[in-house]
Amino acid sequence: MKKIRAIVIGTGIWGLGVSAYTGSFFIPLIKNLKEQANLVLFLVVMPLVWLGTKLYYQAGQRTHGYWVGQSFLLTAVALDALITVPFLVIPNGGSHYEFFTSLGFWIIALEFLSIPSLYYYTKVYTGAVKTN
Repeated sequence: MKKIRAIVIGTGIWGLGVSAYTGSFFIPLIKNLKEQANLVLFLVVMPLVWLGTKLYYQAGQRTHGYWVGQSFLLTAVALDALITVPFLVIPNGGSHYEFFTSLGFWIIALEFLSIPSLYYYTKVYTGAVKTN
């Protein structure tokens, strides 16, 4: 497994996800902006993780998708703990505990693990993606 490659791609996924989450507050479509931002993040994470997984496998890797997803997830969790929570959550009255125990966090974590696994079984395992 190319760990540095997975961490770099995971950082990109995290950055684009945080940008989408934050940007959604500037376009109010529903009354509850926090709920709207969580919905946007839920929807944006799916194609971001799929694209990130596709980029990871372009290097000819055959690592199981679960491990790729776990690398993406652990990268995002570390960046959330170091950046998102201290600069976006705590100033708005939240905490690390509240952030990491919320249902929305765990649903998105499930996306980070299941989407690369799905990609692996549909593209890599079946031989649809050329690997070295």
